Amino acid sequence: MLLPKRVKHRKVHRGRMTGKAMRGNKVSNGEFGLQALEPAWITSNQIEAARVAMTRYCKRFGKVWIKIFPDKPVTKKPAETRMGKGKGAPEFWVAVVKPGRVMFEIAGVSEETAREAMRLAANKLPIKCKFVVREETDGEQ
Repeated sequence: MLLPKRVKHRKVHRGRMTGKAMRGNKVSNGEFGLQALEPAWITSNQIEAARVAMTRYCKRFGKVWIKIFPDKPVTKKPAETRMGKGKGAPEFWVAVVKPGRVMFEIAGVSEETAREAMRLAANKLPIKCKFVVREETDGEQ
């Protein structure tokens, strides 16, 4: 599971997930990507499950990039606890994903293999996703 080695603050505010992703919305490393269509918190367990599904289907051919990292701690209070007495202890880590964010990328496999691997990965995630292909631009050469 992914989590930061150390953080400046143990507990953070919940924040908002309004708007579209301004960065990380293009396929930059690989040839194909999985793009989020909805805002969500993606937990480290969900990221790992999606990664395992992709690599198992590709039979370890090709290269997979994970473009999101769970750096936000989510706190929970124990069950049947009365209100008050402060904020709960950190329970798990999430990555804040906005619509348009490319979460996973893959290269070195055919398009149909990549499409099926991304479909399996998308089934592990709590949001709607879209398969995207890298668009080639003249300025990159």
